[in-house]
Amino acid sequence: QARAAQQAQAQAQQQQQAQAQMGQQVQALPPQQKHVNTAPVDEEDIPTRANPQEVLELNKHTSEVFMCAWNPIYTRLIATGSGDASARIWEMNGTDARTGCGVSRLLQHGTNPADRKNKDVTTLEWSSDGELLATGSYDGVARVWRRNGALVHTLRSHRGPIFSLKWNRRGNFLLSGSYDKSTIVWDVSGDTGFVKQQFNHHLAPALDVDWKDDVTFASCSTDKTVHICRVGSSRPLQTYTGHTDEVNAVKWDPSGTLLASCSDDCTAKVWDVSRAPGGVNEPLHDFKSHQQEIYTVKWSPTGAGSANPTKALMLATASFDGSVRLWNVQDGSCIRVLSRHRDSVYSVAFSPSGEYLASGSLAGQLYIWKVREGRHVKSFKGKGDIFEVAWNKEETRVAACFSSNVVSVIDFFGAR
Repeated sequence: QARAAQQAQAQAQQQQQAQAQMGQQVQALPPQQKHVNTAPVDEEDIPTRANPQEVLELNKHTSEVFMCAWNPIYTRLIATGSGDASARIWEMNGTDARTGCGVSRLLQHGTNPADRKNKDVTTLEWSSDGELLATGSYDGVARVWRRNGALVHTLRSHRGPIFSLKWNRRGNFLLSGSYDKSTIVWDVSGDTGFVKQQFNHHLAPALDVDWKDDVTFASCSTDKTVHICRVGSSRPLQTYTGHTDEVNAVKWDPSGTLLASCSDDCTAKVWDVSRAPGGVNEPLHDFKSHQQEIYTVKWSPTGAGSANPTKALMLATASFDGSVRLWNVQDGSCIRVLSRHRDSVYSVAFSPSGEYLASGSLAGQLYIWKVREGRHVKSFKGKGDIFEVAWNKEETRVAACFSSNVVSVIDFFGAR
């Protein structure tokens, strides 16, 4: 997901302020990159290009849009988070672009322009029941909102930007990972949210977190490690030290037995946590085919524990080398290399059925791929970098967040 890493690309000044405040070098944020979109129109993309009437542009943000999330229950709602110190909840009027967008609720993270400094929204997620939206911001504060835009909780304890924020399935705990090296489990089940437990195992910024179940989670860090922790336990249940550079993301598979991690060491690894805790530290698979840093990993919504249990499980990895790779996690083989992108791929997302994969790059290219065939069936070129892509639950729309302050929602009704 587009975490504070993207945000930092456009806001070096905030990095410097954070450095001064914390008295240490910001390692969690990648170096400044200026991307000029000069990619020529690809002739092969023309037959699959989205028509203008199939694209709805959401354009009320005044700075980069770093992430978006469709509501899992109220499926016409999409939340977006931006460098303008706000999140927005947009309500689609109908099922396609021509019906337009209705209400847009502004979730302001500062009361006035001066108060909005350093409040870029760096991460957000809906609760599983669709009623609450959690947002994390550069000022280290997590906030919980109702879907009508009302603020429910303001959670203050982190001393640096929040990079990742995740709800557990039950919806009583919220998990955050921060630049301040800590991960925090917040109890938000009552009228007042509070710190249930703070974990200080990482030696450097915590970049990503992900729940295994309602009380167990994984975290990763620029300290090159992955920890598995449990609420109520003071020590990690397991620590994986196989990466040789910053670990950018961790994701559990649908069954909660396999954990994927990816790193600036250009590898992605799959860890089998069903092995004895504290035992083998070697990964089940070590994927080494990418030529540059791997920014994100995503599991297909298939196999054991998913809504599509008869389909084979696979893992997607997205890299700064411009490619997306699909991996068979039974034997560790690479199934497909999706290599049409001309720049770093920051985000990938499987469709709910697992039949399609969307990918977005810093060249502003969005591709939708038919997974089984490895061919792209729809394409879109927007202005600026794409920081995140996301499918709606019905698998009829893909949203893409751009550095040009807009979110493009593209209609998709299956392969042509």
